[in-house]
Amino acid sequence: MAISPADVKKMREATGLGMMECKKALEEAGGDQEKAVELLRKKGLQTAEKRTGRATANGLVRSYIHHNHRVGVLVQVNCETDFVARNEDFGKFVADLCMHIAAFSPLSVSRDQVDPKVVATERDIAREQVKDKPAAIQDKIVEGKLDKFFAERVLLEQPWVHDDKQSVEQILKGLIGKIGENMRIVRFARFDISETPEA
Repeated sequence: MAISPADVKKMREATGLGMMECKKALEEAGGDQEKAVELLRKKGLQTAEKRTGRATANGLVRSYIHHNHRVGVLVQVNCETDFVARNEDFGKFVADLCMHIAAFSPLSVSRDQVDPKVVATERDIAREQVKDKPAAIQDKIVEGKLDKFFAERVLLEQPWVHDDKQSVEQILKGLIGKIGENMRIVRFARFDISETPEA
């Protein structure tokens, strides 16, 4: 089917990708905008997987102070080149990530960084909650509860602040696919007046 320039323009605005990529995706999706975006997203994720592991020696450190001056965030996100560190989309992602961390208060970047004592406590609580269930399904339920805990408290697994249908990791991989460089959320610190330890 014929794809109009207006359709291609709309896709470009939605994805930030090149004209030819948008046109091809629309043709492949039979003119369906949503399906075309999904196709581009899948291709972007495949590109991201290929780039994982490449060195990330550049990047940005950004800060965010909430308007009430009671919550602040510092975050470091690395990329491969200084050129991408100055890219507008990369900068916006890092700035939005600061706001996400302020709003969702994650414990760590990834689940393997969560304190083992915290994981053990959550596992014990889950076991206590399912002790009356049949023994054969207890372990499965406990693991399900732990997965839910990680999805709520681990940065990469949390629903993205601007799109709760996607995780932070999916947004990051989409950006990697779009820009064509590996990126890595290295670390963050969140400061909250209400959580200040006593002297």
